[in-house]
Amino acid sequence: MAKSGDKSSSSGKKSLKRKAAAEELQEAAFAGDGETESGDQIPKAAAFPPGFSISEIKYKQRLLITSQCLMKPQLLPRFSSQHQIDLMGEQLRLCEQLSTAIPNSHVYYRRGLALKKIIPQCITRDFTDLIVINEDHKTPNGLILSHLPNGPTARFKMSSVCLCKEIKRRGKDPTEHIPEIILNNFTTWLGHSIGRMFASLFPHNPQFIGRQVATFHNQRDYIFFRFHRYIFRSKKKELGPHFTLKLRSLQKGTFDSKYGEYEWVHKPREMNTSRRKFHL
Repeated sequence: MAKSGDKSSSSGKKSLKRKAAAEELQEAAFAGDGETESGDQIPKAAAFPPGFSISEIKYKQRLLITSQCLMKPQLLPRFSSQHQIDLMGEQLRLCEQLSTAIPNSHVYYRRGLALKKIIPQCITRDFTDLIVINEDHKTPNGLILSHLPNGPTARFKMSSVCLCKEIKRRGKDPTEHIPEIILNNFTTWLGHSIGRMFASLFPHNPQFIGRQVATFHNQRDYIFFRFHRYIFRSKKKELGPHFTLKLRSLQKGTFDSKYGEYEWVHKPREMNTSRRKFHL
């Protein structure tokens, strides 16, 4: 019985010695990893990244998505498209497709913010124009165009919206080339101001190699937007999207529904009496 107790105590001592030797080897390995070639140790804070919660990670993802707004190009105008809080399918696709037609444009979620809070943020980030697309019953029905930083601001009624997939015999997807712009039949003083607002959305140095054209055609005070690619010796192909606009009001300065000064307001009972008189 005494011999068996001595054997168990000796085996326990050997296991303790083995554990101590293994711990010393692990400590030496960690010390070697933490030291650099010069012999300095890297701080623990740099070795392990800080922990973030799920909400913070989502917020950082939003910052990464909108980090392009920190760029400040000098030659190209910057265009920001905002849409309503509840993102419906057709409205969201219209914003995305419109951003492919207009160069250097960015689409952002409105997130319930008022336009008076959005406009100063766009001005500080050097945006030149702001477009807000409204919807009703999941269909786009209104558009607000505001030229920054000093205005003017135009409000349109939107109708006959047709997305790219709904266009028959459409061409290939648009490229990143700067398109040409055609403003047709804007003859009055009001038409000149509206045409200049549309022209300010596009750079004035088109890249003809892309063969892309954005057209704003005015007919009987209805503005038709089309986006085409022309092909020599054949017909031009529409790329989309296309829609129709009807001017409702033109306001001086940026958007201000309460104290804004309006240059022109559409009054149906007074202005729709004659079919031969047009305002654009």
